[in-house]
Formats: sequence, structure tokens, C-alpha cells
Amino acid sequence: MRLPRIYPILDTGTLAAREFSFTRAAAAWLEGGAGILQLRHKQHWGRAVFDAARDIARMCREAGALFMVDDRADIAMLLEAGLHVGQDDLPPRDARRLLGSDAVIGFSSHNVQQVCAAGGEPVNYVAFGPVFPTASKRNPDPVTGIEGLKQCRALVEKPLVAIGGITRETAASVWAAGADSVAVIADLLPAELTSVSLRQRMEEWQRLATK
Repeated sequence: MRLPRIYPILDTGTLAAREFSFTRAAAAWLEGGAGILQLRHKQHWGRAVFDAARDIARMCREAGALFMVDDRADIAMLLEAGLHVGQDDLPPRDARRLLGSDAVIGFSSHNVQQVCAAGGEPVNYVAFGPVFPTASKRNPDPVTGIEGLKQCRALVEKPLVAIGGITRETAASVWAAGADSVAVIADLLPAELTSVSLRQRMEEWQRLATK
């Protein structure tokens, strides 16, 4: 598959801490040109969250964007969305059995051994990182750096998504190191959160991706 160069992650915890609706953020990013969105929700999946996720899935379909759900194969099935799993989540082969051959499945990796193993899994793309220090996880894996990314690029043929602390200032070096796409959380969130500022920040990232 061919991934969009920008892989925005809607982290509900980060947005809630800043008192901004993740549904509004999704709408703004899609308006700004996002071709993929991943919903990252680490808390309880109550009815309100599920209903919001269903709205985002609809918005993605209408915009022609791919919608990915983090961790939860059951939610991905219900929303007819893609699924992204980590090393401690449902194994990719079991996720593929549940979701079928047409679903998009991504798999996180954090070192050479995991990247090599991911290459043999029935997934569409492999995520690798953290490339730089990140504040989005409480107990992040060791930082890999650009050299680690270059090393792992040579070990896997599947599309590679770099993740972890990537900003507008560092994105070019990450693409140059071989990443097909860059996953972004914090740098897609301006100091003042509004629908307009989020759309403009996404547009800024889209311009970077075409240079």
C-alpha cells in the first residue's frame, strides 16, 4: 500500500487535557488535507467515545481518508476501520483472522529484532520508533535516532511509518532516512487550539510533505 506522507494521530488524552473535542480536531485535520487518521484512546471505551469514533469514521469515508483504530480490534471491526496494534496487543495474525484480508493493519516496532519479525507478519505497514524523545507515552521505549531508523529501513520492505517526537523541523531528516510516512501527535497541535488553527497546522504539514 501507499501511505500518506503525514500520519496524524488523534490522541484523546492529549486533546482532553487541553479541553478540545477530538471530533472537532478530526474534522479540522481532514479539512486540512489529512489522508489518514488514527484514533488513539487509552481510557475506557464508553458509549460517547464510540459514537464520536463512529462520526469520525463517517467523516473519513466522506473525505476519502483511511481511518485507523489503535489497539482495539473489536472497535475496528464495528467501525469497518483499519487497526494498529503494538507489541503487547492482539498478535497481527489473530487480528488478520478477525478483520479479514482487505483490512489495513499496522504493527509497532521499537528495535531491530522487532522490525525483522514484523516483516513476516500479515500487516500492511510497520511503525518504528520513537525516533526522538516523546512525551505522548508514560513509559516510552528507548529512542532510536535517525541512524536506528536508517538501519531498520534496510531490513523491511513494507511501508515504514516513523513515530516519536517528530516535528516540522525534523520531518525532512526522517523522510530522508527512509520513512514512507511520519506519525505526528504534538506538533499538529498549535498553542491555541481552534478548528481554524488545527486546519492551518495540517495544511502547513501537507506543504512540507510535498517539498
